[in-house]
Amino acid sequence: MTDASQSAPVATALPGDRFLDRELSWLAFNQRVLELAQDPDMELLERVKYLSIFASNLDEFFMVRVAGLKRRLATGIAKKTVSGMLPTEVHSAVLAESYAAMKQASETFNDSVLPALVASGIEILRWEELTTDEREAMSILFDEQVFPVLTPLAVDPSHPFPYISGLSLNLAVVVKNKEADNELFARVKVPPSLPRFIEVSRQRFVPLEDVIAGHLDKLFPGMEVLQTHAFRVTRNEELDVEEDDAENLLQALERELMRRRFGPAVRLEVENSIDSHVLDLIISELGIDYNEVFRLSGPLDHESLLEFTRLSRDDLKAPVFIARTSTALAEVESSSAPDILDVMRHREVLLHHPYDSFSTSMQLFLEQASNDPNVLAIKQTLYRTSGDSPIVDALINAAEMGKQVLAVVEIKARFDEQNNIDWSRKLEEAGVHVVYGIVGLKTHAKLCLVVRNDGGKLNRYVHIGTGNYNPKTARHYEDYGLLTTDPKIGDDVASLFNHLSGYGVQGEYNRLIVAPKGLRTGLVERIEREIEHVKNGKGGHIRFKCNSIVDETVIDALYRASQAGVKVDILVRGICSLRPGVAGYSENITVRSVLGRFLEHSRVYDFANGGDRETWIGSPDLMHRNLDRRVEALVRIGPADAESIVEVIDLGMSDNTASWHLQADGDWVRHHEDEDGEPLINYQELLINRHPVARSAADAPTPRRIDSLLNKVGLFGSH
Repeated sequence: MTDASQSAPVATALPGDRFLDRELSWLAFNQRVLELAQDPDMELLERVKYLSIFASNLDEFFMVRVAGLKRRLATGIAKKTVSGMLPTEVHSAVLAESYAAMKQASETFNDSVLPALVASGIEILRWEELTTDEREAMSILFDEQVFPVLTPLAVDPSHPFPYISGLSLNLAVVVKNKEADNELFARVKVPPSLPRFIEVSRQRFVPLEDVIAGHLDKLFPGMEVLQTHAFRVTRNEELDVEEDDAENLLQALERELMRRRFGPAVRLEVENSIDSHVLDLIISELGIDYNEVFRLSGPLDHESLLEFTRLSRDDLKAPVFIARTSTALAEVESSSAPDILDVMRHREVLLHHPYDSFSTSMQLFLEQASNDPNVLAIKQTLYRTSGDSPIVDALINAAEMGKQVLAVVEIKARFDEQNNIDWSRKLEEAGVHVVYGIVGLKTHAKLCLVVRNDGGKLNRYVHIGTGNYNPKTARHYEDYGLLTTDPKIGDDVASLFNHLSGYGVQGEYNRLIVAPKGLRTGLVERIEREIEHVKNGKGGHIRFKCNSIVDETVIDALYRASQAGVKVDILVRGICSLRPGVAGYSENITVRSVLGRFLEHSRVYDFANGGDRETWIGSPDLMHRNLDRRVEALVRIGPADAESIVEVIDLGMSDNTASWHLQADGDWVRHHEDEDGEPLINYQELLINRHPVARSAADAPTPRRIDSLLNKVGLFGSH
């Protein structure tokens, strides 16, 4: 940053190669997840969990992003991306990087995690490793529970090659007719309704596909089984829906969900042992290229490894964390549930999940409002929520008690579409007014509005958050939420809900910034204001915390701020298309990433503003879809709560905190040890330790230990 006595440097033109490719940046994020799985200091079943997350992330990436690349290639679009790469170059690079990462994951499992599991008393065996008694037990299980649900599908002139559903695990089987002496091909789908790993004896498991392969003679009687190979297909599962009105949208979406299963293949995973002739047949029938084939050491489908994290082996897991009720809502010692609405009448409450319990804050707020006879109306946005959601139940209860209830449901939330359709109809049947937002825009804002009669005066009680109203994910996602009765925020949120459910043009707001019309310009204006503060000798500092930063307009504004001497700190979980640390345009920008047991999900945009700090939290990331094609909302946080948020961001950016540092060339370098080889501060564990009631007395660190950690980081005062 420039010294106040110096003039701001003169900005130079920004180079054409200033953006990192977003697809490769996403793969770098997933590589960071894999590095956690490779960490020998991590609890063993946590490593297994990260292997599963890595695989699940990559599945979705291929179903959506790689599928989109293939569509562009098929239509002949040859326009370069903002990173300067052609679609063909991006596709080739993505396949190469993905393949290398998947081979790393396979090696990590087989060479590191699997032996560690065995040493801990958990064995994952192949069929030939089972004892005679175990094989006999598996034969009985096969006859009773597996065989009845299997359907062998032959491939011959009278049986065309069967449709292979996306992400299904399959066996390619080659058999020989003993009488005709000719080889035949068949496909057997591994039933997804059964556990992937079968426990043959205490904590000794065998993959289900091995059990099936060991009994193929029962599926093909009179045939000689020559070869068996596992394979898995990933398909394009992105939706393409034209919408006219709400009911047409609902019906069109349901039709598209049916078609999704038949999207073109974008990836084929096979075991290394597969015969080349069998592989050629599958490739030919699927219509994919050889560079889309990933040959790996088995077992395939690491996502299913998540089953092992459900074992009762607390000695192999991270210590249990139980969120506490926010101290702003109730004293820790209090045994009764806090009266959320009463607390809100006296103060704003900033919530930080999962450290602050979601169930005793936002969820309780809605449940109490639904039962309160003085509450007249409730309005809620719903993007993703659990299938048995107490949030949905509270809205239904409120409607049944005669309150006016509005639910703005985003039924196009990716991969939650069918779930959202189902409980949307459940809400409508209970008398809730269900709307699907504005045509052409997804409603991603996290808003809840309660209207209450307080002694003859109608007051608005509001929750605005950064995360979905999902009690299950709220235990694992890091998010902020604001509970407030501020009249200006109440007016803003009421106007926004009216805009979503009725007619009208998006207007001006007091303490909100709303997409799609005002968000990008609002952020850029505040970035430019920091530049002016530097020019006026006041200094400038910008702190962003988000999941992804891709938008070129915002990135260029940050580059200009860096050129002017503004210090820019970015804490990002996933994609970052910005190049930090480049002399001439980004040397004042630092980008870091923290990954851990909780998924960093909150979005914060903080501006020093010459001493009059502005800190905003809300739903949007810095991506085109958030800024242009979604209804998003940011709310300005009060000064005291803003300071606590900034402390957390500074902790994530500290050199004493374990994190990944983004380099100018797009590489992420992990920093988790100091010069003496001692582990750096675990960001999330430190925040957990600020909530000592969350652990048992035996596990909880002493106050002296907590203070020493805080002092080492050098960010917090006395807490």
